[in-house]
Amino acid sequence: MSDPSTVRAPDAVDAILQQWQRERPSLDAAPMGPLGRLKRCAALLEPRLEAGLAAFGLRLWEFDMLAALRRAGAPYCLSPTQLFSTLMVTSGTMTHRLRRLEMQGWIERIPNAQDARSMLVQLTDAGQALIDRAVEAHVDNERQLLACLPAQALSELDDALSMLLRTLESPVPLAE
Repeated sequence: MSDPSTVRAPDAVDAILQQWQRERPSLDAAPMGPLGRLKRCAALLEPRLEAGLAAFGLRLWEFDMLAALRRAGAPYCLSPTQLFSTLMVTSGTMTHRLRRLEMQGWIERIPNAQDARSMLVQLTDAGQALIDRAVEAHVDNERQLLACLPAQALSELDDALSMLLRTLESPVPLAE
């Protein structure tokens, strides 16, 4: 493994890798590099994304829920199951979050015409107006956060992350 600090400026993960190299020279800790960087980037990005949404009175999870409904297209309506599947949260978490968004006046629950036993979640006019404003600012914020990367590097990063995501999302055969 070549020393990454000779190719680019070292980062916090390089220091961790160097410590492992010193303490366990026979351990190939290379997988810790990209995964550690992904985890650190996610941890550092989240507060910056939250800060960009603060002007709209939104937290990141609220934005994600409103955006999921908006992306669904008119009439901006999904079942709670579709919502929690899209957002990868538990049904208990979803119930709590739906109540909060409903109290804000951003969503409403409406009867499901196909199943009288269930309700659907729909954006209100206020929720739609809010998410339409917030998503523009959110995309601008994301663009600024990625501005440090040249276009080619950004494209390669996107491709590599897409490949990793597809691999992680694919069903893993059980060991026999």
